[in-house]
Amino acid sequence: MLSFLFPRLTRSGASRGSALFDALVGEARQAHWFIEGQVPDTLDGRFAMMTTIVALATVRLERGGEQAQAAAVALAERFVEAMDAEHRQMGVGDPALGKAVRKLVGALSRRVELWRQAIARADGWGDAVSGSLFRDAAPSAEVLGRCEQALRDCWARLEASSDEDLAEGRIG
Repeated sequence: MLSFLFPRLTRSGASRGSALFDALVGEARQAHWFIEGQVPDTLDGRFAMMTTIVALATVRLERGGEQAQAAAVALAERFVEAMDAEHRQMGVGDPALGKAVRKLVGALSRRVELWRQAIARADGWGDAVSGSLFRDAAPSAEVLGRCEQALRDCWARLEASSDEDLAEGRIG
């Protein structure tokens, strides 16, 4: 009804970056992360898993062409939208909302930098996995190795995907 007055607030359909964000969230929600990988199945653990996958995708998109660069921006925008909406649903009010969302965006930013460095140094994955997924207590070396391999597999699929496929939410 009021869409002609406030088109940005009443936009219909999916927002920019939604297809890729949804695909990455689907990847992060797979049970193997929480069962075999022993990522804590808590709000913090699920956030760590999601931001880790989003960070890997962001690093991949940064390495792509113009379309990938645009997709990286859209992904970041969609992440902020999702965090804002989730926190509103949890009852975080306007005075605290901005600070909470900035904190979450900062957590994503730290993971992006962590993964940029880990990917640049092929031998830095173990530390990155531990720092990205397990904030307080690192799991056994065996579990850490499983998570590392699963994230390497995810990275390989992201690398094998074209910029266009990623922008449209299709991961190899």
